[in-house]
Amino acid sequence: QVQLVESGGGLVQPGDSLRISCAASGLTGNSYAMAWFRQAPNKEREFVAAIRWPNGATFYADSLKGHYTMSRDIAKSTMYLQMNSLKPEDTADYYCALILNPIASTIRTRDRYHYWGQGTQVTVAS
Repeated sequence: QVQLVESGGGLVQPGDSLRISCAASGLTGNSYAMAWFRQAPNKEREFVAAIRWPNGATFYADSLKGHYTMSRDIAKSTMYLQMNSLKPEDTADYYCALILNPIASTIRTRDRYHYWGQGTQVTVAS
């Protein structure tokens, strides 16, 4: 059974940076993508960014390009989201998700993901 465990959320001030992580376990194949979605209070869960295995291709929500950066540690099956210049509107629960055998047209689609983590809260406030 695939498990996803997020870590690294917290309370930061506007303008700060923060890196959150998601570690996957129980994987048996090598064709998948890991993604971050976020859900702010009273809003829909939205796509943030994704990274594919094995080739490392990254995908970002258009509004967040240059603001967030995805990376990974292949040996640890872990992905990271580096968030810079955080703003109060970045406040949300950030969820890690995994999709098996993805194609580019589905990577940004929430309902196509097979596994989800429990989420980590990021709060940006002064």
